[in-house]
Amino acid sequence: MQPNKLVSRQEWQAARRELLQREKAHTREREALAQARRELPWVEVGRTYQFQTERGVEELRDLFGGCSQLIVYHFMFGPDWREGCPSCSFWADTYDGALPHLAARDIRLVAVSRAPLATLHAYRVRMGWGFDWVSTVGSDFNREFAVSFPGGGEEPAQPNYNFATQVCKGEEAPGLSVFYRDGSTVYHTYSCYARGLDMLNSTYQHIDLVPRGRDEQGLPWPMAWVRRHDEYGQ
Repeated sequence: MQPNKLVSRQEWQAARRELLQREKAHTREREALAQARRELPWVEVGRTYQFQTERGVEELRDLFGGCSQLIVYHFMFGPDWREGCPSCSFWADTYDGALPHLAARDIRLVAVSRAPLATLHAYRVRMGWGFDWVSTVGSDFNREFAVSFPGGGEEPAQPNYNFATQVCKGEEAPGLSVFYRDGSTVYHTYSCYARGLDMLNSTYQHIDLVPRGRDEQGLPWPMAWVRRHDEYGQ
C-alpha cells in the first residue's frame, strides 16, 4: 500500500477538522434516522409462534424474559447444517458483552435459527458464546419474517429478500427483527436485512477506521475473508 499524501502536522489538523464537519453532519443524520426508525408504525403479531428453548417450548412473548423490548437476530443455520454461517458468527462474536447493557435498558437479545436446539447449543459451546439461542423447528417464524426460503438454490421468480428489493437464491439469509410486548400483546416494530445489519458489527466499525479499510476489493465476494473465529490460521 502506498502512503497517502504526506503533509505537516498543521496541514493534517486542518484536513482533519474539515473531515470532522462531515462526521458531525453524519452523526446528526444518523440520530435523525434513528428517531424515524423509532417512529415507524407497529404491527400486532397475531400468530402464536413456538420455539424450542433451554427452558422448554416457549412462545414469542416468552422470549422477552422480564423485558418489554426484544431484538431477534435471525442467525443463518439451516435444519441440516453442521455449522452456523461464518458471517452470522462474525456478527455474533460481539453479542455477549452487550447483553448486560441491553438488559439495563429493558432489552433482550435472542438468536433464532431453524437448526435443532442441540445442534445450535453444540455450536454455541464451540464458539464460547452465552447468549440465548432458540430453534424454530416446527415453526415458520423465519419464513414469515423473510429470512428462510423454500427451494433454496433456485432462482426466485421475483425479488424475495430485504423488502423485495433483492434476490436470495439460498435457503437462508441474515436479518434482525424487533418486537415490543405490552402485557400479552406483541408488536413487530422493525426489521432490517443485508447491509442494514452493518451497524451491529463493531469489528467492521473498527476496520473502517484504519488506512486500508475493509480491503475487500478483488475478493470473490466482499466477506470472502471472514472465518469463524476458531478457524483463522488453519
